[in-house]
Amino acid sequence: MKIRDERKFNRWFIIFASLVVVILALWNTTIFFNRLKEEERTKMSIWVEALKELDRADSNSDLNPLVLNVLNSNRNIPTIQTDEDGNIVSAYHIDPAILEDTLRATNYLNELKAENQPIIMHLDRFRTQEVYYGNSPVLNSLKYYPLALVTIGFLIIGTIYFFYTTTRNNEQNKLWVGMAKETAHQIGTPLSSLIGWTEILKQENVNELYIREIEKDVSRLEMITERFSKIGSDPLLEPTDLIRATRDSFLYMEARSSKLIDFKIKVPSEKITIPLNEQLYSWCIENLVKNAIDAMKGKGEISLEIKQNDKNAYILVSDTGKGIDKSRFKVIFEPGHTTRKRGWGLGLSLAKRIIEEYHNGKIRVAHSEVGKGTTFEIALKKVAETNSSKSQNA
Repeated sequence: MKIRDERKFNRWFIIFASLVVVILALWNTTIFFNRLKEEERTKMSIWVEALKELDRADSNSDLNPLVLNVLNSNRNIPTIQTDEDGNIVSAYHIDPAILEDTLRATNYLNELKAENQPIIMHLDRFRTQEVYYGNSPVLNSLKYYPLALVTIGFLIIGTIYFFYTTTRNNEQNKLWVGMAKETAHQIGTPLSSLIGWTEILKQENVNELYIREIEKDVSRLEMITERFSKIGSDPLLEPTDLIRATRDSFLYMEARSSKLIDFKIKVPSEKITIPLNEQLYSWCIENLVKNAIDAMKGKGEISLEIKQNDKNAYILVSDTGKGIDKSRFKVIFEPGHTTRKRGWGLGLSLAKRIIEEYHNGKIRVAHSEVGKGTTFEIALKKVAETNSSKSQNA
């Protein structure tokens, strides 16, 4: 628990530190942008003063060389000079095609008005003009820099989150596999002893009915052991009659459940062949039935129905239990999620793993109403892929 808390702290510390770095970078960029904008306005104010000198001079020859240098210093900032009535008097560094079209010129002037406040140019006592200017290419480039910083920041945070999530999932997978293998190993030892004792009982002329029942449970334990041993390996998917496999698992649970529970099954008359690992699939059905029994607190009705279309077969398991709130439809499949005081919350998570990772199918809550019951739906492809035995590791 301590290691887990440390990792959680480290994850949030790195994310918080990344956010702080991005915020500081944005803050400094904003300060730099505003300073550059102020300096640009100062330069444009000087340029406007030089423009006034140009208007007063009779010819360029009468201009001070310093004024000419200032006028020539504006090489890329778009500028429009207007009179008292707002008419365009002159323009600098603007595409002539824009100025030839009155509507385009007006729209462009409005864009410049939105970018910067005009600089008032008093030519004499009776004439006042306004100079509108846009941002330089450098400033225009800086406008998109904060967006790039935010994007980079989110990418960094996303990468960190993905890394820790992947690491956690890998650890969970190792835990799954380790627990499963250890369980199979632990069951194997007493199981071998039980098989030996069964043979001894046969020789002692014990009632055959008792022997058959013991053999059934031994066989069941062997199947459970094999199930656990398959976790973490590549289970073989073989063409299997879905109806038979489902009915066998369902009836097995019925025979070992309370008589207060009414089991109902409805399946098509024709055979449905699906690529299955029957042992793992039956485990999934049993987990769904056990989940339904727990939801009904040992009393109610469980129904199973199989439907199909051209591509898929659908297995619907319904109960008359307490139901599930819609906000928890996905959460219930997460490992460790349980509403029982006793339980590890692995049943539905294991069912999801078997169906989606091993059989390339889907499992979901098809319908649920609080206080009335829940229906789980399993969807499996009827048509096998080229390599029907292909499946994913746990």
